[in-house]
Amino acid sequence: MSLKDRLKRDIAQDGPMTIADYMWRCLLDPKDGYYSTRPALGADGDFITAPMISQIFGELIGLWCVQVWQDLGAPERFNLVEIGPGDGTLISDILRAGRVIPDFLTAAQVVLVEPSLPLRALQLAKVPYAVFLNDISDIPVDAPLIIIANEILDCLPARQFIRRDDKWHERRVGLSDNGELIFGLSDAPSDFIPPPNGEEGQIYEISPAQRLMAQILSDKLKAATGAALLIDYGRDAPGSGDTLQALYRQQKFNPLEAPGAHDLTVWADFPSVAATARTAGVAVSEISTQSAFLQRLGIVARLEALSAKNPDRADLLARQIERLIAPDQMGELFKVLALSFPPDLALPALEPITPRA
Repeated sequence: MSLKDRLKRDIAQDGPMTIADYMWRCLLDPKDGYYSTRPALGADGDFITAPMISQIFGELIGLWCVQVWQDLGAPERFNLVEIGPGDGTLISDILRAGRVIPDFLTAAQVVLVEPSLPLRALQLAKVPYAVFLNDISDIPVDAPLIIIANEILDCLPARQFIRRDDKWHERRVGLSDNGELIFGLSDAPSDFIPPPNGEEGQIYEISPAQRLMAQILSDKLKAATGAALLIDYGRDAPGSGDTLQALYRQQKFNPLEAPGAHDLTVWADFPSVAATARTAGVAVSEISTQSAFLQRLGIVARLEALSAKNPDRADLLARQIERLIAPDQMGELFKVLALSFPPDLALPALEPITPRA
């Protein structure tokens, strides 16, 4: 029985499911979930991430990690953690950049948080000595932490609420009269806290999973010390709107069309993530655009140096960097947030907004 048929069966038995529950099933169903069975990354896949666009991205993130390690006092041992490492390109680039300080690589225990077995195989081929974990709750706290999470928040499901007829409803996935998957509405639960000044037709997303990730990472940092860098597409201020999308071969489709065959994402809610982390007691940076962050790290100077050494590739390199930092491409849509503990730990290329102790 296909995932779509099993979803229909379960909805018929148990009633409509939340958008968040639907996303979890589509992405992580052990038998047919997208990430469990068929994640397709890269130029010929369903989506492409920044590390795949240019090696410079990963190199700069690597230098960011080296600087944080030095600011931590250059501990003899630390856990270098990537959450959702994709095909392993980013962690490989980080480690290559880390060669500038050999002691950094000697001290690093590479930990990859990846529940997808197909993706683990790709990562293992690039970093065969990595330690693999299934969940962020398993991240060790026996040494300082440097955590990288690029395009992970958008994979964490959100619930959706909509204002109709002067009241709030929750959007759910149900069945039509002829048994097909459709979006419908139910009364909002009693514990739903609506946004102020809700307008007719307004859609409001809440991601308990994104907030839980912020809480867990904050607790880990407080227990071990260190920093976490989160990069994703999303909002830098509270807002509304339907951001649920299904991606296949880098094209958008109806999220109900092919459960398990398409990647489902929502925008990262950086304001909620930052608020959760602050409440948990860690320092939080500004929410920067990817463009500003990469330029502060020296992406333009690195482009010029590479272009000088490889003049035949200068145009290609320039196009790659433009895709990363141009306002109409990834530069403004993608945001960057860092968390740290102790509160006086510096966050390279990011301004702190939590008062330093």
